[in-house]
Amino acid sequence: MKKILDACCGSKMFWFDKSNPDVLFADNRRENHILCDGRYLEVNPDVIMDFTDMPIDDEVFNLVVFDPPHLIKLGKNSWMAKKYGVLPDNWPRIIHDGFNECMRVLKPDGILIFKWNEHQVSIKDVLKAINKQPLFGHRSGRQSKTIWMAFMK
Repeated sequence: MKKILDACCGSKMFWFDKSNPDVLFADNRRENHILCDGRYLEVNPDVIMDFTDMPIDDEVFNLVVFDPPHLIKLGKNSWMAKKYGVLPDNWPRIIHDGFNECMRVLKPDGILIFKWNEHQVSIKDVLKAINKQPLFGHRSGRQSKTIWMAFMK
């Protein structure tokens, strides 16, 4: 069994090694697109699954990466939707359930890295939805709306 789960890997944008043998890359879609600027986008996970109901045993992974879609107001066929996915109107429940599933599959003392972008939904609202506080977090860049947070089981 692999040591790391990326529960919603998308195109694996932040991975240095997009085929790291220690990682189980998961997403709810497998597709490829040519974006409006001509770049090729491929979403090709190892396994297709819903991060709110993962067919994985309890306490399997040492590390889970949770980078769910963070946008709620996008056209379904926009390049941003293709690249990042879109959250449904009931996003607080989806994020809550996804976070809990990620914690469920973590081993005791395992680490969950949660990446969020506040472009449309504030981190305050996300933390309210999951009802947990991170150990620590870091914003990427000076004026970035992206925050990385660490949680421990």
